[in-house]
Amino acid sequence: MNTMPARIVHITIKRDWRDVYDFAGRPENMPLWASGLASGLEPDGEDWIAHGPLGSVRVSFVPPNEFGVIDHTVTIESGLRVYNALRIVPNGDGCEAMFTLLRMPGMTDEQFAADAAHVQKDLAALKSMMEK
Repeated sequence: MNTMPARIVHITIKRDWRDVYDFAGRPENMPLWASGLASGLEPDGEDWIAHGPLGSVRVSFVPPNEFGVIDHTVTIESGLRVYNALRIVPNGDGCEAMFTLLRMPGMTDEQFAADAAHVQKDLAALKSMMEK
């Protein structure tokens, strides 16, 4: 059985987890803090479409839930599907925003580190918006 190396990228946010989940879990809000979706998301049935450097991608989200799960699958035009695990976890009066980053086959150490830095930057943007 093959698995990919993984890294949990997280940040503490000083705001009730439900507020953060309610904001971050809305696809229409993601372009405000997730730079990979900065071009915006357009609804397409139950999915969303984003346009970017890789062309059009389809984004499928798990249904809203009471557990802080915002997992989503991104399907690029080539058909490659990338599963993204994003969680908002209670932590005292605040929360942790946690993204599981998987190292894709063929990705160099430098590319994996750059992806992790990109996710950290996005989570920092979410933190900044939520702590205003």
